[in-house]
Amino acid sequence: MDLKITNCNNFFKIKGTLNKSNLEVFNAEFKNIFESVQSLTISIEEVESMDRFGVNALSDLHKKAVEQNKNLSIIGFGCKDLYNHFKTEMAA
Repeated sequence: MDLKITNCNNFFKIKGTLNKSNLEVFNAEFKNIFESVQSLTISIEEVESMDRFGVNALSDLHKKAVEQNKNLSIIGFGCKDLYNHFKTEMAA
């Protein structure tokens, strides 16, 4: 399944597969997002799969939020690899 991103009032839903082949869609959607919003919520509930490039893209978005003192919430039980990444990063 392809990647589909919908939004309403700083709440974004990601649906489908987030991988290397559609990463440019994700990056284009969130390129300068923190210039216009203070807080952002991303639901990954409907993400079917995510490769390491997708995990890194969300991780990079999280780093940008921290650097710019913005709020980013990632919600949903979409991808175990993403949770493992953040769990490992927090432990380090």
